[in-house]
Amino acid sequence: MRWYHEGVAEEVSVEKAQDPQGAEDFSFKWFARHGFYRAVNAYLLEMAGLHPGQRVVELACGTGAVTRMILEKLRGARESAVIAIDMSASALREAMQNLADAKDAAIQFIQGRAEELSRLVREKADAVIFCNGIHYIQDKASLLHEVVASLKPGGRFAFNTSFFQGAHAPETDAFYRRWMFKALRLLKERYGLLPRPEKVEARRQLTPEQYARLLEAYGLKVVHQEVRTALVNLQGWLDISRFEDFVQGALPGVPLEKASAVLQEAVRQTFQEMGLTAVPRNWLMVVAERPA
Repeated sequence: MRWYHEGVAEEVSVEKAQDPQGAEDFSFKWFARHGFYRAVNAYLLEMAGLHPGQRVVELACGTGAVTRMILEKLRGARESAVIAIDMSASALREAMQNLADAKDAAIQFIQGRAEELSRLVREKADAVIFCNGIHYIQDKASLLHEVVASLKPGGRFAFNTSFFQGAHAPETDAFYRRWMFKALRLLKERYGLLPRPEKVEARRQLTPEQYARLLEAYGLKVVHQEVRTALVNLQGWLDISRFEDFVQGALPGVPLEKASAVLQEAVRQTFQEMGLTAVPRNWLMVVAERPA
């Protein structure tokens, strides 16, 4: 299938698309709609220093929530361009629909993996943006090699993640313990299941210092790094419990529908029993620059 948007055509393999119902039920879009999520990403884009006339690559663009925010930063220059990359054809299809009204910049949608960036995008970029996804990349060294190869001299790599060593504020430990205990108990009582013991990649979390050393090892200079806290309400936790990658990370090896159901029920019970209205979650924000 060939998709056209703002004069740009891109080949996308329909065979790689997930079942439409499954993609809708377990996509990240439910979580991405929240104001707190928009706020942490808006802050990252501000740190990245995006401005009209730039060429910007977004990794793991999903259904286009952050893509639209990038477009807002680039508005006002005909030279502005956004290259939105995601592994999911169904997510890209929805992103195209969501951004059909965008007129101020050329948008190119490409299906592919972040670790293949330099093959997917030949022309170098002023910035590469990666929101809340770097923790899923198993070979972060290969990713950074690709990012450096794809940036212009002076270009910036900006990313954030809420899965790093330090994401949980100490005062939230009781919440996470109770939530997971309840989810495991529900899973055993209701379905006779237990998660597989192996660690998934999203659980292999780096510290902020490890991220900084990794960036510097690949010639990127960290120009801004900080941890910001967002208050996530019950609906936010329910929605992240509908996201396939989170669900599989929390309860690996459990059928998706069953794992999502018990996570949602368990977090409802936990909020009620602990009298919570929101739980703080830390986001690591990093901007690094390729030397000119």
